Amino acid sequence: MYQVADYVDVNVRGTAILLEALARRPVQRLVVASSMSVYGEGAYVDAEGRPNRASSRALEQLRRADWELCSDSGARLVPTSTDESKPPELASVYALTKFDQERLCLVLGRAYSIPTVALRFFNVYGPRQALSNPYTGVLAIFSSRLLNNQPPLLFEDGEQLRDFVSVHDVAEACLLALQSEQAVGQVINVGSGEPRSVRSVAQDIASVLKRPIEPELTGKYRVGDIRHCFADISRAQHLLGYRPRMNFQEGLRQLGKFLEAQVQRGDIARDRTLEARRELESRGLTL
Repeated sequence: MYQVADYVDVNVRGTAILLEALARRPVQRLVVASSMSVYGEGAYVDAEGRPNRASSRALEQLRRADWELCSDSGARLVPTSTDESKPPELASVYALTKFDQERLCLVLGRAYSIPTVALRFFNVYGPRQALSNPYTGVLAIFSSRLLNNQPPLLFEDGEQLRDFVSVHDVAEACLLALQSEQAVGQVINVGSGEPRSVRSVAQDIASVLKRPIEPELTGKYRVGDIRHCFADISRAQHLLGYRPRMNFQEGLRQLGKFLEAQVQRGDIARDRTLEARRELESRGLTL
């Protein structure tokens, strides 16, 4: 939310430059790595199971540490899986630039007869993930903290629901998107279809790494964050034949082995979490 020019330059202008090159020398298929961030808040239903369009949480509510979304009547809403029909709600600079990137590829792909598929990745994790970049993904951030014997830092109360999908399943989805004719021109969720709380994931990775350190709750809201979002993967199953194969606990074990190998090589991840947090606080981007 503070590196605005860099994000726009890389994600939007960088994609435009690539597409200009592809217009001159078309390829057989273009698959764009879009993001679940374009949804903003995920899908919700009311207590009777009726769909309810959730809006952003009011600042007054967040200052009270009242984290959950409610209907206009004040009743708490229930998060449910998010499908591709949900209109985008662009809550951050990153989300805005990823949506621009997605649309640029689909629009130019159609104009220049380049078959294009946009895959909206949810929270990807797995071996070879960058650990010293505080924006690479929450599991990598938690891992870098734990490997430096520090507690993972959780915004709000840590009960936010997310969808964690193994890099192995993401790679499979990319291969399927290169082959499926039905997928051309479509946006498709790629996730596990299983919601998990951020707090439970922090505890799980601590257990895998044998670092019995409980996460630290900050009780703070980070501007641009959303409460709950996890994937409905029905379209991926129908159009791609996609079936996530990696069990979450097995995926964590594989990530743990990769991290242990890094430690044995003396390649300890640099923990930049506090540095990023100070940047946010200095700009008034946490409440």
